[in-house]
Amino acid sequence: MNYKSDFPIFNRYKKQDKSLVYLDSAAMAQMPQQAIDAVRQHDEEAHANVHRGIYALSELATEKYEAARETVRAFINARSVNEIIFTRNTTEGINLVAYALGKSILVEGDHVLISRAEHHSNMLPWQMLAEEKGIVLDVVDADKDGLIDVKHSVFNMLHPRTKLAAFSHVSHVLGTINPVAEMGKLFRERNILFLVDAAQSIGHLATDVQDIGCDFLVFSGHKMGGPTGIGVLYGREELLADMPPFLRGGGMINEVSFEHTEFALLPAKFEAGTPNVSGAVGLAAAITYIQKIGFDEIRKIDEELTTELFSRLGGIKGMKIFGPSDAKDRGGVASFMLKGIHPHDLATILDRDNICIRAGHHCAQPLMRHLGVPATSRASFWVYNTKEDVERLTEGIEKASALLAIR
Repeated sequence: MNYKSDFPIFNRYKKQDKSLVYLDSAAMAQMPQQAIDAVRQHDEEAHANVHRGIYALSELATEKYEAARETVRAFINARSVNEIIFTRNTTEGINLVAYALGKSILVEGDHVLISRAEHHSNMLPWQMLAEEKGIVLDVVDADKDGLIDVKHSVFNMLHPRTKLAAFSHVSHVLGTINPVAEMGKLFRERNILFLVDAAQSIGHLATDVQDIGCDFLVFSGHKMGGPTGIGVLYGREELLADMPPFLRGGGMINEVSFEHTEFALLPAKFEAGTPNVSGAVGLAAAITYIQKIGFDEIRKIDEELTTELFSRLGGIKGMKIFGPSDAKDRGGVASFMLKGIHPHDLATILDRDNICIRAGHHCAQPLMRHLGVPATSRASFWVYNTKEDVERLTEGIEKASALLAIR
């Protein structure tokens, strides 16, 4: 089934009468009409501040906001809405956890384990703790196929003072689907806290935080058909209850005096200031849209298009693909490099034909150095992509190769 008709941008954005081929969903997925309508309806009919207004309009806005929280809770199978904290994005969620754990649990000499394939957002907050508190940052490498071996690579990197591990569910560069449930079991057995960066998986793979066994999980609305400026931090309630707040201000207190402040209970403790109410409503609508399609169908689309892309790219001279070769081992993300053409030049040429891909280091400079390249080109899929999009992309790459006389 073709889902393009659910996304108005494909009818409205054309370039020289050429239809849009959008292959940058790993950076930002397009919004379906259902999510756009939900945001517009909220702003037109229920635009008011939440929780503290003693009038019907505020109560309506609060009802919508908290209903969105329940939608998120059910979507990832959290135990309680108290475990769902609305943030701006994945980055803020990870920084919140790093800040709070640095204030409450992690001390000098403790170890934090990550992989070399992490987004800078799942690297820099832990690096900050290394610089400020003397935390030791340990790094796991993927194998030659882009896969992380839990029984060997991860296990062998554990230290007696490993206190936390932070891994992406799906690599935003290599496309690798990490075995987070297997990781979760290993870390639970050793009382190691586990944070999962689900930014690239949340709109593609079913996510059950209880099944994974993670202590924290973070994701962004804009990578799953929701608005920008809304994200989610899931945290086990008993951990969040003991962690200090990241931001302080209105809405997250019970009592304030110049001598002492008593913070509100969860989840309000971590949601200082006026929240992004319409963003939460739009996120809930995006979740409903995903659930209507179903993850089996989404996974089928990802695997079929990735397999088709690999088949076509394999016939292009000078082409190198990074990450697992089997589509079953990866999400709908493919990074590649064409010998003799810088990824920025390739993206520019493709844009002339209204084909959008990502080019650069993808906020993963340590991984780029490990791969021995300055940058890669990246195509990423979601529900609106088709085999015709893959055909347009590969034709555009062949055109660029001929234009620049690649030999």
